[in-house]
Amino acid sequence: MPLVAHNQLPTFQRLKERGQEVLSVERAMQQDIRELHIGFLNMMPDAALAATEQQFIRLVGSCNQIAQFYVYPFSITELNRSDKAESHIASHYFDFDELKEQGLDALIITGANVITPSLDNEAFWDPLMDVVRWAEDNVASVLCSCLATHALVKNYHGIDRRYLGAKQWGVYSHKISAPDHPLMRDVNTRFDAPHSRFNDVSREDLDKAGVHVLVESEEVGVHMAVSPDQFKTVYFQGHPEYDAVSLLKEYKREVFRYLSGEIDAAPPFPENCFSEDAKQVALDFLDQTRAARSAGKDGPSFPEDQLTPLMDNTWGDTGKAIVNNWLGLVYQLTNLDRKQQFMPGVDPSDPLERLRSPRDR
Repeated sequence: MPLVAHNQLPTFQRLKERGQEVLSVERAMQQDIRELHIGFLNMMPDAALAATEQQFIRLVGSCNQIAQFYVYPFSITELNRSDKAESHIASHYFDFDELKEQGLDALIITGANVITPSLDNEAFWDPLMDVVRWAEDNVASVLCSCLATHALVKNYHGIDRRYLGAKQWGVYSHKISAPDHPLMRDVNTRFDAPHSRFNDVSREDLDKAGVHVLVESEEVGVHMAVSPDQFKTVYFQGHPEYDAVSLLKEYKREVFRYLSGEIDAAPPFPENCFSEDAKQVALDFLDQTRAARSAGKDGPSFPEDQLTPLMDNTWGDTGKAIVNNWLGLVYQLTNLDRKQQFMPGVDPSDPLERLRSPRDR
């Protein structure tokens, strides 16, 4: 069902131009359809701020639940931003204090750049925990991406992520570990998902903490897990929101870090992502650039237009299905909360138990 463009955020118009259903507030008010209000804490660095915003809002808007979706992006002032990013946030993002007063049904939290070895020493840690503590009692569920997952399992369970020694990035095959969980409804038992990270939280540590692993990979470990109550917090180490070209754009940034002398060696290709043809295009670009610089000339432009058609998206439908299931459960839980405080004889602290019928119990 549709997104509602309730402010002038450019993402709404871009998604509409790409065929996604996006309603004006005036048109939305003419429909007698339940609203869901989703907070979106975007902590991504400037280079990925707008892209991540669009990716997650697109996932929400792809949901087939009978609801109108209002998404409220906001950020944290302690993050170091460029003037351009600050202007975007000031013009189109919301104030968290105002969102607390308004109320939200669910919350999405993205990753962020880190500069210290321990997450709780980061400038964003305290304001992030303020948001998390508020969400505990005020939203049905929190969905975390990558760094946000590492931060919340540290906060709730004392799990410290471990450094992998090198960047783990690429597209990897995964298998569902808990096929009966409602978040896995109608999801293929095996599917691809992208990862891009230097750190990891292991299945062993999550199991010890009572966190339930739903999806994992033999190559890169846990992709998706849920809090001990099965739903209040949803953890992703991977990136179901990524576009087909997201890893290409990351590779491009790494290439230019190499060409500028910031790193010593050309970056490896993201695993299981570039075809042999794509690799050859990228290698030719590097060879031509080195040759041009040796001759005192400007090198060619990065061949993004050539590489883009060679990138495949083998995870998008699965990401949509999982987020659809998540929003469906949010819809059901908030519907129950609007009708009654809790179901007789059912522990209201168990969100999935509240959704089961007496016969299922």
